[in-house]
Amino acid sequence: MGLLEGKVAVITGAGSGMAKASVKVFVREGARVVAGDISGAEKDTAAEVGHDVLPVHCDVTQEADIEAMIRAAVDEYGRIDVMLNVAGIAEGVKVVDITQDHYDRTMDVDLRGVLFGMKHAIRAMVEAGNGGSVINWSSTGGLGGSKYTSVYNAAKHGVIGATKCAAVEFGSKGIRVNAICPGFVHTEIMGAHPEYTPGILEKAALGRGGQPEEIAEVAAFLASDKASFVSGAIIPVDGGWSAKIA
Repeated sequence: MGLLEGKVAVITGAGSGMAKASVKVFVREGARVVAGDISGAEKDTAAEVGHDVLPVHCDVTQEADIEAMIRAAVDEYGRIDVMLNVAGIAEGVKVVDITQDHYDRTMDVDLRGVLFGMKHAIRAMVEAGNGGSVINWSSTGGLGGSKYTSVYNAAKHGVIGATKCAAVEFGSKGIRVNAICPGFVHTEIMGAHPEYTPGILEKAALGRGGQPEEIAEVAAFLASDKASFVSGAIIPVDGGWSAKIA
């Protein structure tokens, strides 16, 4: 029996990075997964995993796409037990150079996508009446500040606030809501080239970047019944980066 045997999970951003790794870990642990992504690479993820994965096109900036993805999960598998709101983007810009387009693009994916992901997943969970687990992707950027990331950090701080609110609102329904805050992770988007940011790996107490699978394993625990008393938690998975003050 796997950690997630029999559970149904929906994962956004599943075409790459930590979300793709989460699809693989969740299937390994016995879950059936709806893999959503805007790029079309969700089909590649499903083909690579080989079974128990339903690929669905989903642009998380469009509420209708999110609603359709959740409906696809319920239609295919009868319910949804777990929602991973992973999809995100990161673009660096100084505060004095922020444009309306940059603000809208980042907020729409990194915060609005999470909010509406929670909305429709939790609605489905409440309707089924079996509780559930929502896991939102924030960031170490949601815990502090850094140069050139004001909009990104604002969105990720927002994810933390929204996570806590949802945990309080739906705890009575048996729905747990938590957030993961990854540090520097070697993904296609954020961590393929640490050489572009000298010293970035040394920021972690462990002195290295994380692998996508390491973040996915934490998500699998939070999604499982072993985390049955964990809700409203904000969990850094950053190799000790956020523990340091200098």
